Amino acid sequence: MKGKTIIILILAALFVFGFSDKIYAETASEQAAVSASKMWLNLVDEGRYLESWDEASELFKEMVTREQWQVTIKIARGPYGNVVSRTLKSTQYANSLPGAPDGEYVVVQYETSFENKKSSIETVTPKLDKDGNWRVSGYYIK
Repeated sequence: MKGKTIIILILAALFVFGFSDKIYAETASEQAAVSASKMWLNLVDEGRYLESWDEASELFKEMVTREQWQVTIKIARGPYGNVVSRTLKSTQYANSLPGAPDGEYVVVQYETSFENKKSSIETVTPKLDKDGNWRVSGYYIK
């Protein structure tokens, strides 16, 4: 029985030390991505749409022009009014997302209440750009 306990402890140590860097890296990535999403959402909340495009990922900029973004976000966000509250709901690190090239992403969801829409889920997807900075590559309201 003592031998089995030692083997279990060794396996547990290998698991912790072998995978702790990956766990920490994903946690650090998620934290950086959440910070980027909050900064970006503040620009959108303040109606600084062109600046939000400027701060978005290269992938985002390839999908929509600056002018298209300004029109699209006004149509999408305008009817909801100002943000009343926003609470982080979840984060999910991913290397692959449907319809997007492989890369490093974090899908960040917020429970958000607007003046004219009391309950919604905002999904913001930061991507790690080539320069090592997390920038928003997608935004959806449900």
